[in-house]
Amino acid sequence: MSWEAGIDINNVSTIICGSKVFFGVGAIEKMNYIAEQMVSRGIRSVIAITGGASYEKSGAWAHVTCALEKRGIGCVLYNKVSANPKTHQVDEAAKLARESGCGAVIAIGGGSPIDAAKSVAVLMQQPGVTCRELFEKKLSITSAVPVIAINLTHGTGSEVNRFAVLSIPEKQYKMAIASDHIYPWYSINDPALMTSLSDMHTRYSSIDALTHVIESCSSTLNNPLTISQGRELIALIAKYLPLAISDPSDLTARYFLAYAAMAAGIGFDNGMLHFSHALDHPIVAINTGLAHGLILSVLLPRVLEEVFPARSLILAEVLRPIVPGLTGEPCEAKKAADGIRAWLKTLGITERMGDIGFTKADVPRLTDLVFDTPGLQMLLDSAPTPSNRAVVEKLYMESF
Repeated sequence: MSWEAGIDINNVSTIICGSKVFFGVGAIEKMNYIAEQMVSRGIRSVIAITGGASYEKSGAWAHVTCALEKRGIGCVLYNKVSANPKTHQVDEAAKLARESGCGAVIAIGGGSPIDAAKSVAVLMQQPGVTCRELFEKKLSITSAVPVIAINLTHGTGSEVNRFAVLSIPEKQYKMAIASDHIYPWYSINDPALMTSLSDMHTRYSSIDALTHVIESCSSTLNNPLTISQGRELIALIAKYLPLAISDPSDLTARYFLAYAAMAAGIGFDNGMLHFSHALDHPIVAINTGLAHGLILSVLLPRVLEEVFPARSLILAEVLRPIVPGLTGEPCEAKKAADGIRAWLKTLGITERMGDIGFTKADVPRLTDLVFDTPGLQMLLDSAPTPSNRAVVEKLYMESF
């Protein structure tokens, strides 16, 4: 019997990284404690940042409003955040927050609302600065109002890291900022809020977490933390993702997928990402309707084959739960890539670049965006192998 069987999933743990995380079934009840902490800091009004319907469907919104109302904290709602959020949405929300005298931001959702909320928290301290200016000019971030992240997916890790990613559609840029000031003050990871995730989001969010593990373990900034937890996290994803797909209400499956995603988020906060995410950004900037995890599943096998020889011992160990038999020889790169592709197929994920709306004629434009988009060079520099234009073009082409 594995160690997971000894875990009480109803025991709400407190996990301290850059953020303090309340983790476990029932963690949403900690919203009462968080509201008390707001009052103690003189926060009497907040803005809730979300999008779609999951904030209500999951039950999170009812808990949030109840906790705030009991303590006399006012709340304004901005619920227009899209998947792959846009800078103008952040500007709208920040304006509303300033006009309403808000002292904190509550994000309810996955990576998109959380990233938007982090950006709003910065702009609330910098009146007169637009979100585009913040992201394009990389303005110095010296402060932000407190962010509370109520996470509704098991993928991005944004609830525990110092990054925010937004898109500027007219420039076809998807870009990131990073600052210690935007770590969420408190985060809630309650698996019971994730049971209403769609089948698609269940699959793709966990593919995002899987990619975080693989890239942070193989980057130039990898470290013992990212590597030592890597195999365990991939084993948890491999074990529990099929269970969550077959029974969306399986709280144990959601618990360990949420844990894997959170720990992977801490891992890449320390170890960085590289090719898959750098190549993803232009794709989603061009077609903002594509799921991030879907794009990563298209790119990951070929990226893995590229970097495996440079990190063969590490990646063989980390990937063994999905690709058994790897010994760590550099010549196993294709075996590792084929193994990942075969595993994705068991989840019903078989798409290549041509299946998500692109042709080989688009590759030069995509490659231009990889090198033109502010901030992506940081990801390329973290790759363990050369990351010049020829390599990027090859990775795109060979993902068809």
